[in-house]
Amino acid sequence: MTRQHPSFLLPGYHTVFRTKPKVPRFLSISNEAPLDLGVVERLRTALDKSLRLRTQHVREAISGSQTGDSSKARVAVLFSGGLDCTILARMCHDLLPLSEPVDLLNVAFENPRIHSQLDPGVSPYELCPDRITGRSSHTELVETCPGRMWQFVEVNVPYTETQANRSAVMTLMHPHNTEMDLSISFALYFASRGAGTVRKRNDAPPEIYTTTAHVLLSGLGADELFGGYQRHDTAFARRGYPGLIEELQLDFSRLGKRNLGRDDRVISNSGREVRFPFLDEDFIALALRLHVTAKCDFGVAQVVDSEDPTRSLEPAKRALRLLAWQLGMKKVSAEKKRAIQFGARTAKMETGKTKGTHVLSQ
Repeated sequence: MTRQHPSFLLPGYHTVFRTKPKVPRFLSISNEAPLDLGVVERLRTALDKSLRLRTQHVREAISGSQTGDSSKARVAVLFSGGLDCTILARMCHDLLPLSEPVDLLNVAFENPRIHSQLDPGVSPYELCPDRITGRSSHTELVETCPGRMWQFVEVNVPYTETQANRSAVMTLMHPHNTEMDLSISFALYFASRGAGTVRKRNDAPPEIYTTTAHVLLSGLGADELFGGYQRHDTAFARRGYPGLIEELQLDFSRLGKRNLGRDDRVISNSGREVRFPFLDEDFIALALRLHVTAKCDFGVAQVVDSEDPTRSLEPAKRALRLLAWQLGMKKVSAEKKRAIQFGARTAKMETGKTKGTHVLSQ
């Protein structure tokens, strides 16, 4: 087996990476285990600690003081408006000085395959799913956390600019070389540059802006730890809890090889550092100790019209959805998972027949 990123080799969890996981027998028969709401509080405490480590004292050695210029953002979030990144943004509000802005970097692409027939005056960027979701979640953040300046940074990427940077992005993501790698890398490359526009009000004209933040927060790891992908639901449907657990452990064990190196190379090219609060070792240890039904119980059907959020929210990442609900982000708690390449419209720009596993040439 390919050697994994050393930071994932936690004491007591070596079997996650080196051997086929052993599934506890009780998991195969327990499909009615209720979600313990105490788990949500434990996750919140652990994530708060993780975020505190990653957002406090940013660039103090450079600014020469503990406060610096509080009118400029020092932390930004790679922000699609989805569940994971919005939880991070919301929890940052409780940790950062109220006078300090938080930049929400929302990227959208012109995709000629989808946008070629638009009427004059219609923005291809405003039609991107992540732009729509991003605006909705930004609005909920403003309503939930008044007094904070949430700077929604619209990073709009014309198709010509995407193509002009294709070679550079492929070099950065190497040795990864598939269509899916390129689609994801495009989104991270342009989002991390943080160059776009902001609006002082929703009805105000856009103003050119580049983020001043040097630390970027990413929600990577949440899907792998808490069952956020469609394949997790599929694994449960086919093989029950043993299949779900094996799929979760497989996804988590290959994070270092599939994601971290590629994402770090692409993002750091902008001169900024990406940090992954969901991949804090203490947070990982807690998540791995939890019963699978406490994280994503596909065996308990969603009851959409229930007033009980433990039943009304979908099973995928249910623990994190309940955390968002607890934080006052009820709309965000119900957001569907959407891969970044589809939300930002970087996937299949030339033809809809291309597969994500297609190997690219320069």
